[in-house]
Amino acid sequence: MAEKYIIQVTAGPDYDLDRHVIVPVNSHEPIKISSNLVDIDLNVRVQNYRGLPRNSPTTSPYFSQEPHASNNDQYSIAIRFIPKKPESTPNSKAASSDPSRSSSPSVSDEDTNEESTNGISGEDLQFGNDFDHPIRDRLPPGFSYAMNIVKWWIDPGLEGDAYADQPYLYGPALSSFNSIHIGPGEVDPEKGGLWAEEGGDEDGLKERETLGAPAIGKDRMKWALKPANKSKWLFQYGKTYCLDFFNPYLDFSEFSLRLPGFTLPIMKYWDGQSLRYTLRNRSTGKTYLVVCFTLYRKEDVNEDGSLKPAALEATKQYKEIAKQSGKIEAETEGVIKDEGYEEARKKFEKLDVGNDDSSSQEGNDGVD
Repeated sequence: MAEKYIIQVTAGPDYDLDRHVIVPVNSHEPIKISSNLVDIDLNVRVQNYRGLPRNSPTTSPYFSQEPHASNNDQYSIAIRFIPKKPESTPNSKAASSDPSRSSSPSVSDEDTNEESTNGISGEDLQFGNDFDHPIRDRLPPGFSYAMNIVKWWIDPGLEGDAYADQPYLYGPALSSFNSIHIGPGEVDPEKGGLWAEEGGDEDGLKERETLGAPAIGKDRMKWALKPANKSKWLFQYGKTYCLDFFNPYLDFSEFSLRLPGFTLPIMKYWDGQSLRYTLRNRSTGKTYLVVCFTLYRKEDVNEDGSLKPAALEATKQYKEIAKQSGKIEAETEGVIKDEGYEEARKKFEKLDVGNDDSSSQEGNDGVD
């Protein structure tokens, strides 16, 4: 069934797909996403990628670097972001209505608002997946078992409700991202673009030492599970941070989830919704970044990679669902997606992303 579909990755500051841009997967050049809340550089890398745009490389030098080669990592979402001070203080009423807040009842709205004058608390910056409508009728037998594996083996900090009307699964960014670097990091084409080593620049290392944050990524992720440690960490307004999320478990070439002792064929249970990764604020509910992995039938995509009317209509329908769920505000409408798509596609075609050597399209990482 997987061979009948083609994947496209888009990203934007919120849930409105009309405000998203096409992500040139496996390009070493980050794309820029800005809002009144954050400035972001983004790289998405996918092993064995066979999606849009049409001339995308199937791999990235990133996957030949350590620790990714040894881990057999299958994808990466790497971001460099600068949080901006909001124009007004968060609304405590809106914050208290967010179901994801129930996982940390010890934090009061008053405490969160006080921290927001300087930055985003380590307790409030969340990363994870969410959906606009129920998936409970599509969940496979053994799903609870798979979730227990995910929480035990991959990320004990995950909290959510897969059976809700608007399902979500969020974890604190501080314990979810595999690498966190306080500082600008680097963009290195030989490493696949944005590269975030665990640690920081000189000031960032001093800050981590003051906080007592471990120097090794896995140790920091474990350290961040304790509320007292999360509350000490502040993503300061105007400061630059680099984060990288990666793992070997989600295979986009076969559309399957591969956990230790457990393989789940995603296409068998897919209901048409995008796989959506969201970086958000737990207290305010505001989003900073939304990355969507969307599947289209190959017959609904033109040779040049543009979408045919059937695919555009499906996108329109899902946008309407997102509006009804309250994730899209009316004032964000008005951008024509097709124009944005064509502009991003033309820009991508100008990039030097390995088209000179056809062997790189068969899994060569491109690194001598």
